[in-house]
Amino acid sequence: MLEFDSAGLPRMPEDNTAQKAREQAETHYYAALDVMAEGSLERAVDAYRESIAADPTYTEAMHGLARALQDLQRYEEAIAVAQRIVELDPDDVLAHTSLSVLYQKKGMIAEAEAEGAKARVLGWKQQLKKG
Repeated sequence: MLEFDSAGLPRMPEDNTAQKAREQAETHYYAALDVMAEGSLERAVDAYRESIAADPTYTEAMHGLARALQDLQRYEEAIAVAQRIVELDPDDVLAHTSLSVLYQKKGMIAEAEAEGAKARVLGWKQQLKKG
């Protein structure tokens, strides 16, 4: 039986190996990309959710899901997904950028500016590490 986190996303099943779970997740992820490219956003959402169900740590699928939900103007759901990415990877620049955009679309300007600032600082830190 699947357990779900606070964002409504399934947690990693204990009986699957991480490698098998990731392979299944990637299969659903690439299917989601294909149907999203065709403009089938609802089908993409379903495929992204299947990807995350296979591997609840697969942030690439979460990014895709957040974007599809944003395009469908389902901002609350998209925000929950982006927040889950930040829980898994607090240094994910794209997650903070996505939150900034989503908050802005909801008229939450202070929150949008705060997330935008986090994204910029994290981006600068990553550049300094490379440089």
